[in-house]
Amino acid sequence: WRATGTRAERHGPYARRLVSAAHTADDALVDEALAYAHRSRAAVERIAPAARATVLERAADLVDARRDEFARLLALELGKPLKDGRGEMVRVADTLRVAAAEARRIGGEVLPTAGWQRGIGTTAMTYRAPVGVVVAITPFNAPANLLAHKLAASFAAGNTTIVKPPPQAPAVSVRLVEVLLEAGMPVTAVQVLHGGPDVGSRLCASPVVSAISFTGSARAGAAVARTAGPKRLVLELGGNAATIVCEDADVGTAAAMCAATGFSNSGQSCISVQRIYVHTTVFDRFLAALTAEVRKLRVGDPLAETTDVGSMVDDAAAARVEGWIQEAVAKGATVTCGGTRQRATLSPTVVAEPDPTSAIVVEEVFGAAVVVLRYEDFDDVLDVCNQSRFGLQAGLFTRDVRRIFTAWRRLEVGGLVVNGTSNFRLDHVPFGGVKDSGI
Repeated sequence: WRATGTRAERHGPYARRLVSAAHTADDALVDEALAYAHRSRAAVERIAPAARATVLERAADLVDARRDEFARLLALELGKPLKDGRGEMVRVADTLRVAAAEARRIGGEVLPTAGWQRGIGTTAMTYRAPVGVVVAITPFNAPANLLAHKLAASFAAGNTTIVKPPPQAPAVSVRLVEVLLEAGMPVTAVQVLHGGPDVGSRLCASPVVSAISFTGSARAGAAVARTAGPKRLVLELGGNAATIVCEDADVGTAAAMCAATGFSNSGQSCISVQRIYVHTTVFDRFLAALTAEVRKLRVGDPLAETTDVGSMVDDAAAARVEGWIQEAVAKGATVTCGGTRQRATLSPTVVAEPDPTSAIVVEEVFGAAVVVLRYEDFDDVLDVCNQSRFGLQAGLFTRDVRRIFTAWRRLEVGGLVVNGTSNFRLDHVPFGGVKDSGI
């Protein structure tokens, strides 16, 4: 660990005090890290898949044992309630074990060459080889689990990884890397460089790097792709998730699930519930039920066990969403609950029937607000959902199997959650989007 360079301090958005600090990497340190990774790649590749899997499984056990420690760090650095932080760390342990299982499954194929005339008498075989040096750039909203997804998968495949964590969560990120090192991951397999877009850009542009895994905004993802050039890219970008509530849905269940998954982590998730389209015949009943459920959410100190909604990542993020709410109201929308802000904490807000051109409908909210809109025709609402430039996940509440399969085929998203909201993910199941939601 180095202690050189500019010291960047992180003040907790709820605590309003210094909670962590990190040293920003300069160009020389970035270049040193790249050279070290390039030299180390062969040594990491030689580690047997079984040994890699054992390290990851041991790390998962350590994460389970230190779940409360990590949850407290997440609460201090990000304002994430303890219950959300513990939930994230359960997923981290799962992710590490999934990566361990995948390490044990890496293999190849024997190809059917004799099926074509020129292939008669030949045999072709393939095997999967590590790419070499991977850059992992992680976001603030789930800094531990998304670091686990990138670093554990990269190591499972036999690569060496340079991690650039989010400036908002340096302590959580470093602590997870420390746990992996304690579990036996060699120092040749992982490095951490703190900094902003300039550090990320220098890493992405390097010819030493073979693959980049980035999670963040669509704009930043486009910049990564331009800088990277012809490298392997995994870009997990933004969302503007829609959930459809049909007239045959269980309205009470749908409202309760939308309230729970629309405001977990203060709505700071790429698949968080944002746009809820409700059939006109059950619209009023759903809106009343959703409003009642949201009002039950406890807002406050993220270190309190009873808190459901803590703060957003910073004051500016909360102010942005507050401004979008005010814009929607000015265009004729109704706020049925919430709408107020205290520093970085935005009270959970339900916005009813906003103008479809409002920013809170069109853009990614990534905050503690959901919008409820009515629809009449199922085919039409699918078209409306597809008008978004994002396409990550969607939710659908219905008992009609024909609607389920119609939505599954027509919605331009990476995943459809049936009788659930958009905000559901299993870490061992394929996940990703289309359009501006990434590659």
